[in-house]
Amino acid sequence: MIGSSVVVWTRSWTVLLGGLFFGLLTTASPAAFAAECPGHPDALGTSRTLVVDPREHPRIGTMQYRETLPLKDHEVVLTFDDGPLPKYSNQVLQILADECIKATFFIIGEQAKANPEGVRKLVAAGHTVGTHSMTHPLTMDRMPLDKAEAQINGGIEWTSAAMTDPSKLAPFFRIPGLMRADGVENHLISRGIQVWSADFPADDWRHVSPDRVYQLAIQRLEAKGKGILLLHDIQPRTVAALPKIIRDLKARGYRIVNVVPATADQPATPTTSVEWLLHPPTETTPIARWPVVPNFVFAQTAAMPAPGLADLNAQTAHEHVVLPHKTMAQADVASTLPAPGRDLFAIPEGSVEVLLSTTLSRRAATRLAMAAETPRAGKGKAGKIQAQRTARAAHAAPKHAAQAKTQAKTQAKGTAPRPTRVATSVKKRA
Repeated sequence: MIGSSVVVWTRSWTVLLGGLFFGLLTTASPAAFAAECPGHPDALGTSRTLVVDPREHPRIGTMQYRETLPLKDHEVVLTFDDGPLPKYSNQVLQILADECIKATFFIIGEQAKANPEGVRKLVAAGHTVGTHSMTHPLTMDRMPLDKAEAQINGGIEWTSAAMTDPSKLAPFFRIPGLMRADGVENHLISRGIQVWSADFPADDWRHVSPDRVYQLAIQRLEAKGKGILLLHDIQPRTVAALPKIIRDLKARGYRIVNVVPATADQPATPTTSVEWLLHPPTETTPIARWPVVPNFVFAQTAAMPAPGLADLNAQTAHEHVVLPHKTMAQADVASTLPAPGRDLFAIPEGSVEVLLSTTLSRRAATRLAMAAETPRAGKGKAGKIQAQRTARAAHAAPKHAAQAKTQAKTQAKGTAPRPTRVATSVKKRA
């Protein structure tokens, strides 16, 4: 349509623009994938294939982890656990085939052992196949690591044994019941196996109706806008709800993404680290935490660098230096100064600073400080009065300090403090 509109130059601009607009609409609609789904022109299809490196992002799924798959808005990854079980798994396969949808399946080792043909059907249909332990224990969060390792190895061995080409097994693993544990995850990651959680479930393992499974799947997807949907291909309610889920995904403009592991021939899809977040922060989003204060190394040294002339804004190029001659003589003597000792910051008991820290003695301490700063008392009657006031304040200050100390001890013991009497001379002058 677009090509024919551009080639025929004799057509009017109206016809040309109309052809372009119709072509864009066709490209954006789900019917664009009809060529990949013969016989089903209205199929939802698979919009793209996402190639991931399990070692770069070892844990995915925001139900439990910080990161998830780097999906765009309205992109969905369908995942199915616990199969294959022929009675229901084959129906799920047919529903997906009718819509040309590719999904990811996490296989139980015992199921693969009992139904190897079901595993081969998944691979032949182009789905991604990972593992889900050997027997689906719900105790991997408290299981000894050697037993957990046996569960992991059993699922991998029997699933790969069921395949015609064991290299088709993806290094993807989902812990049964999502009962995660650091030891199990670290073991998987050390082997290059990616740990999958999910972004939202549909609760199809519970005793709920198919309509409820559909409602939960769509409601939770709409709440997040994209993500990994967790389903089970061994449940009859999932078989009943899946066609309605797919129809609603199509009606709401969602697109299906197929996920495969990176190989030597197929490198990982280029992404940025922020794309692996479900909702990447924008430039307008404020930081919700204070930055960590660094632990500076020089705070632990025994000596501090001595200030130089440049630190004091001294200009040595001028004839008249702003520093005193004594300072200039000592400027080049020492390159460092000793770190100040603890005694430098000690305040003697009963000093003016201590008295100022208490309410009762603050007035007396202030007068002591004023008396210390004032030169000798003036001559005459005024000088004598000032000297008398200073003497009374000095006499009353230690007494007030002792009373304040006693009051603090009484409050610490939880008893009601006794009223404190203030010296009559100080009280009258207050």
